[in-house]
Formats: sequence, structure tokens, C-alpha cells
Amino acid sequence: MLAPFLMGLVGGQRAMTPLAAVSIAAARGELAEDNGAPKLLANPLVATATLALAIGEMAGDKQPTAPDRIVPIGLLGRFTTAAIAGAALSPKKDRWLGAAVGGLTAVVASFPGWYARAIAINYHGQTPTGFIEDAAVVAGAAAIVRRGVPAQAGA
Repeated sequence: MLAPFLMGLVGGQRAMTPLAAVSIAAARGELAEDNGAPKLLANPLVATATLALAIGEMAGDKQPTAPDRIVPIGLLGRFTTAAIAGAALSPKKDRWLGAAVGGLTAVVASFPGWYARAIAINYHGQTPTGFIEDAAVVAGAAAIVRRGVPAQAGA
């Protein structure tokens, strides 16, 4: 349950990144064979759409009017996307546990992430801190989905 937990940490900072990461990995055939991901995630159109939503979220985050990540609708979104990602990163038999771990972790991680960002904004501004956070969550999500992928023969 490490991967769903780690993806929940990512989801606490950016709601759409976990869903985009697992959807892209599923579309590329990079998830474990016995994953709990819904088949729809592997559709290239879904992968493209989730990527576009993640990019849009990152762009919107830099705006002064961006809502706090801890508003109820934001927490619900984080829970949902991290739960789907948690299920996708778990064996099929444990998908519900993976979903619970991913979703709940995202909700809990939202609060310290919001607090740390609020402090950093006071010193460095909204846009620079947002770009640093974006880089961390994208790198983290990519590492999590790639962690369990066996190396290709001859690669």
C-alpha cells in the first residue's frame, strides 16, 4: 500500500495529477498486469483529457483567485482522484483498500501542504512557489507509477 499512500501525498497538493499519472501509465501499458484500474483509464483520450485537466489545474493554481485546496469541494476532488489512482496502483484484489489509502491520504495531506504553501507565498510569491510545488508533484507522481514497472527486455 506504499504506492497508493505516496500518490495520496501527491493528490493532497494537486488534485488532477494522480489521475493523470495513472491514466497515462495505463494507456502506455505501464501499470502492473494485476492492477485495480478501471479499463477506461487506459483509453488514450482519457489520458489526454486528464493530462489537460492537470495542466489546467497547475495554471489556475498560480492565479490570485485560486481557491484554497482545503475547501470542501477541493477535498472531495482530491479524495476521488487519489482514490482512483490508489486503486490503479494496487493489485485487483486490494483495489478498495488502495482506493481508501490513496483518497484518505490526499485529504489529510492537503492541510500541511496548504499551510506550507501559505507560508512560502509570503516569502516568495504565489507563482514561484506554485512552480516548485508543480515540479515536486509531477516528479513524485512519475516516480510512483514507474516504480513497479519491470524493465523491458533489451532496453
